[in-house]
Amino acid sequence: MKIKNDFTLRNIAGNWVALPMGDAVVDFTGMITLNESALLLWRTLEGGATEEELVAALLDSYDVTAEQAKADVDAFLLKLRQAGCLEV
Repeated sequence: MKIKNDFTLRNIAGNWVALPMGDAVVDFTGMITLNESALLLWRTLEGGATEEELVAALLDSYDVTAEQAKADVDAFLLKLRQAGCLEV
């Protein structure tokens, strides 16, 4: 899966946000604010990644258990799916 081309990252006043572009602007109002770990996951998804690769990225970068990393990835992907940001 990967991030749709209709979304882009911007750093606004020191905060990373995902914004819709093009046709996505019509269906999506607002923005998604990303913390440090969400930014890592987003950037990993830009090139395409599996859920297992996302969990591995968190485990490589943070001192978390595999269970916590999996739960965090699941929650992040759910939010992206609800916002229509993912290509499968």
